[in-house]
Amino acid sequence: MPGDEIPVTILSGSLGAGKTTLVNHLLDNADGREIAVLVNDMGEINVDAELVSGRSSGLAGDVTELSNGCICCELRGDLDRAVMRLARERDFDHLVVEASGISEPGPVAKLFTRGNASARYVVDALVTVVDAHQFSTAFGEERTVERRGATEGETRPLSDLLVEQIELANVVLLNKADLVSEAELATVEELVHGLRPDAEIVRTQYSAVDPDELLGRRLYDPARTAEAAGWRQVLAETESHDGNQDDADGDHGHADHVDHDSHADHADHDSYDHHGGHSHPEEEYGVTSFAYRRRRPFDPERVAAVLSDLPASVVRSKGTLWVAGSELTQGFSQAGPSAHVEATGPWVATRPDFEQDAYRRNHRDLPWDDEWGDRRTELVFIGTGIDEAALVDRLDDCLLADEAFADYDPATWDVGDFPAETGEEVRLATPEGE
Repeated sequence: MPGDEIPVTILSGSLGAGKTTLVNHLLDNADGREIAVLVNDMGEINVDAELVSGRSSGLAGDVTELSNGCICCELRGDLDRAVMRLARERDFDHLVVEASGISEPGPVAKLFTRGNASARYVVDALVTVVDAHQFSTAFGEERTVERRGATEGETRPLSDLLVEQIELANVVLLNKADLVSEAELATVEELVHGLRPDAEIVRTQYSAVDPDELLGRRLYDPARTAEAAGWRQVLAETESHDGNQDDADGDHGHADHVDHDSHADHADHDSYDHHGGHSHPEEEYGVTSFAYRRRRPFDPERVAAVLSDLPASVVRSKGTLWVAGSELTQGFSQAGPSAHVEATGPWVATRPDFEQDAYRRNHRDLPWDDEWGDRRTELVFIGTGIDEAALVDRLDDCLLADEAFADYDPATWDVGDFPAETGEEVRLATPEGE
């Protein structure tokens, strides 16, 4: 019956952040709760499961292992079977899933919202454990981790994974808080707010936290998960504040002038309440965010050079690019030293008229230009002490000049380093040694 589902807390976080310590803490302080634990590890020997079972001898039977693979990709079927078997064979109040250090929480959560498991379970919260010191250095250091769901030996930037785990989190534990200064901790906290504005943040040492702050919270809402990330909220807030942002490049005539001072429209974004109830001045923490919108295509070679060499102050940037020569939307994503772009599909304006009309009827909020349709660039930048004016000027310098835009024909342009087919992904910047 609805309402009788078993709540599930999904723990993610990088290797060594303190997830297993947290699981043991929850078991040792269950306060009458019967907690079942499912531990995932990439190795053939599930070291984390051994640590949980060894410390909680009285609860060892409630620990289920999934080893030698990642539950967000290779072991999906195994996870589904394991949680259904648990529901049939054991009587417990709450399931805690400790994902491997390279797992993304989104795909794991979907396994409990779709299919067989959705009839027996309900996702309670996504909890990300962050090593405060590691987070404060990950975006400057060029560190990598094994890439999940990929060929053996392939890696991905650590900053990529940290950002994905935080952007989906309902609760973020800033663990090992005693290993960084108060100023560093405050900056990390504000960066987490920037990445996921509505996440609850709990500072911890040795993952010690009141179980009531993590269990039985009912914080996860699959309907709004994709919209909760900070970069999406910055886009929504700035569009609402500034009105018709689609016209940031002036009128839509072919000979319109690129206004290199147009970033002034965004200059007061730092004072917005991006944090669900409080804001801090830039001079205190230096954490800022702003949106960049234009209705003019980029020169592919020039913008690739800028996006592959963003300043270190930019921790996260994401959005959509209009690139000359391509009639595909180019989805851009950057985290620390890593940046990639993926062709996500054709612009709606390139489709037959009847498809355009049908799409626009179903998406009435789609920004639309009489000449260029939905072709546009929308990017969000989040970081510490970003020189917004300088970065906007660099991006504006990559836009087609007036004469080139007046005669713009995508067929005459080479897309350069950008993907030319839907689904193709290209890395514009990678950590050294990857």
